[in-house]
Amino acid sequence: MAIVISSTAPRGYVLSITVTDGHDRSTLNQDVSELLNSSRCSEFQEGDEIQLWIENSDSEDPDRIASTGFTPYRDLVQLRCSLPVQESSLQTRNFESGMDDDAFLSVNSRAFAWHPEQGDLNKSSLAELKNEEWFDPEGFLLHELDGRLAGFCWTKIHKDHRPPLGEIYAIAIDPDYHGIGLGKPMTEAGLNYLHSKGISTGMLYVESDNIPALRIYEKIGFTRFLTNRAFRYRV
Repeated sequence: MAIVISSTAPRGYVLSITVTDGHDRSTLNQDVSELLNSSRCSEFQEGDEIQLWIENSDSEDPDRIASTGFTPYRDLVQLRCSLPVQESSLQTRNFESGMDDDAFLSVNSRAFAWHPEQGDLNKSSLAELKNEEWFDPEGFLLHELDGRLAGFCWTKIHKDHRPPLGEIYAIAIDPDYHGIGLGKPMTEAGLNYLHSKGISTGMLYVESDNIPALRIYEKIGFTRFLTNRAFRYRV
């Protein structure tokens, strides 16, 4: 278990650090303090902000690192559910690389304009994701209305997990189609695709303050499994 420095940082931050699940909490304060005082952080200017993620965070973590100056600002909740779920009412098709890139990126950008990571997805980063070993266009489901992309559900299978775990990697409805009940069946379509591949447990991450999404996921049968907590520090 380790503290990992990301190669890139989200918008608004000069550095992103992750404390991986299982890191010894008794050394957390010391380890974070040493990192802040290291040469890696000496180059930053006054007012720069550093982000710190603690995976599988508990209620005591904010107090453990309070003296370092890091304060919590964001909780990303992992939810899990048993598969299969209710059959989806939506007709979907598979993503076609190249043909669907622009439409997907347009909907993704509009739906996640507020999101510090997903909202920055572009052609270059999409190409990198499509080259990942886990990428499978069969598990990238699109729903169209009036000849337009109305929503997508992009799934990912974690084959190294025992047993394999199915993730809703990204899901969104075009803002033009909000409020007509697409979110729940779009999620169900992705989950049941995962079940068709032999997956018995579905998983996704959602912002803790995204109440509309949490309500949908609760109706489907998701329950909270763990929380990844983000902290920030101003130099």
